[in-house]
Amino acid sequence: METTQHDKFMQLAIELSVKNVQEGLGGPFGAVVVKKGEIIAASANKVVPTNDPTAHAEVSAIRLACQQLNTFNLEGCVIYTSCEPCPMCLGAIYWARIDKIYYANTKADAAAIGFDDHFIYDELDLPMDKRKLPVEQLMRNEALTAFKQWEENINKTEY
Repeated sequence: METTQHDKFMQLAIELSVKNVQEGLGGPFGAVVVKKGEIIAASANKVVPTNDPTAHAEVSAIRLACQQLNTFNLEGCVIYTSCEPCPMCLGAIYWARIDKIYYANTKADAAAIGFDDHFIYDELDLPMDKRKLPVEQLMRNEALTAFKQWEENINKTEY
């Protein structure tokens, strides 16, 4: 794709982020999913209006793109996001198998205005028993039943 196409898609992601702030709808983030030069989905951050802490722009755009393409696999797609993805969004991008990320603002830019994800990176580096959020394992043997059934299921949909 030529640079002007990249600029066009990134500009849309940025416009979504600006509009979100101007309309008081939530955080200053926008994302656009593109496949073969065509916009598949676009979304701004929807955390506040949906009361959903997972409704970041990237996750919302991925959800829309998957609905539009009727698949959970977005291979062949790229995502343009107005800001470097947070750990949750980065995970969603990997799980969706998106080919490439283009971003504008950095995570340092986001941290400077109160959207600091550094504590998550710090927590992930710690052993579970040292994290701020208590974690306790329960009923592993019972839960393994589903894993064994999945492993043996010849009709499963791999992803």
